[in-house]
Amino acid sequence: MEKKCLKTELSSNAYPGRGIVIGKSEDGTKAVTAYFIMGRSENSRNRVFVTDGEGIRTEAFDPSKLVDPSLIIYAPVRVLGNKTIVTNGDQTDTIYEGMDKQLTFEQSLRCREFEPDAPNYTPRISGIMHIENGTYNYALSILKSNQGDPESCHRFTFAYENPKAGEGHFIHTYVGDGNPLPSFEGEPTWVAIPGDIDFFTDLVWNNLNEDNKVSLFVRYIDLATGTYETRIVNKHQK
Repeated sequence: MEKKCLKTELSSNAYPGRGIVIGKSEDGTKAVTAYFIMGRSENSRNRVFVTDGEGIRTEAFDPSKLVDPSLIIYAPVRVLGNKTIVTNGDQTDTIYEGMDKQLTFEQSLRCREFEPDAPNYTPRISGIMHIENGTYNYALSILKSNQGDPESCHRFTFAYENPKAGEGHFIHTYVGDGNPLPSFEGEPTWVAIPGDIDFFTDLVWNNLNEDNKVSLFVRYIDLATGTYETRIVNKHQK
């Protein structure tokens, strides 16, 4: 597999949908994650990220325009001890509750499938970051329909131990724009993770499609101390 330039991956796709990047900072001292959301409808675009404890949640920018909250209002990021959970839906809570009961990341997701938004059947993408005594590993999951057939769910988990500095993996919901929207295919994309948190935040945000991007979350977690820095960018500022 060839390591890709994240800037190119983002700027060449008008609609990757929702996306997760997880990896390690260029200087090797931080665990890195980014989560972004995009939208085509007014309801999807009417959102912002807000802080919620150690994580974040989505919120309607203009509550009077909120139509259906079921698939757009959720907590994308939650922290359970030394684990950080990042997902594109309410399966964040499913993973949190499962792992709190000593289930694995993969076991926790066994009760979930892709989203019930026919005809797209948007994949559920999820990530888990585990930092302990200076060691770091992460995993990514995708639950998707069988080529648009809702009778069959395909489950894939990709685990990465001791990631190298300046590298990570990128998974997103859609290959690109379309009707119905075509689901992500294959392994998460191997990408470079350049710069510090502000450089990386700017790189991701500035290369998402201007019309479709909605919000971005970025976190750098110090591997030695567990302390973290967070950046949140919203197209609609509260």
